[in-house]
Amino acid sequence: MAKKILIAEDEPNIVLSLEFLLTGAGYEIVVARDGAEALRLSGTMHPDLVVLDVMLPSVNGFEVCRQLRENRATRDAKILMLTARGREAEMEKGLAAGANAYMTKPFATKELVETVTGLIGD
Repeated sequence: MAKKILIAEDEPNIVLSLEFLLTGAGYEIVVARDGAEALRLSGTMHPDLVVLDVMLPSVNGFEVCRQLRENRATRDAKILMLTARGREAEMEKGLAAGANAYMTKPFATKELVETVTGLIGD
């Protein structure tokens, strides 16, 4: 059974790229376009991994991450924060909110797939 990944991203080109890469790597993908939708979907689909943008409409990625960690149904999901904000302080904030890994945009496709595989396996 394919592992499930929730992509929380509001930029259509990045969503297309992530869907293509991760579907091609054998994962089942669901997309949320804002933070509130990510929280709603994660509660019903129980993703193995959430690829989470920091700059999301409605609820930002740091808050989504924090809420996922507080929810019994989603607290064990792996979280990969993916953002254009690459400053050390931003990375520390993401990891402190409960993220397992943090990558900056633009990202190398091979590195992204390797990171995902490292977090949840094939």
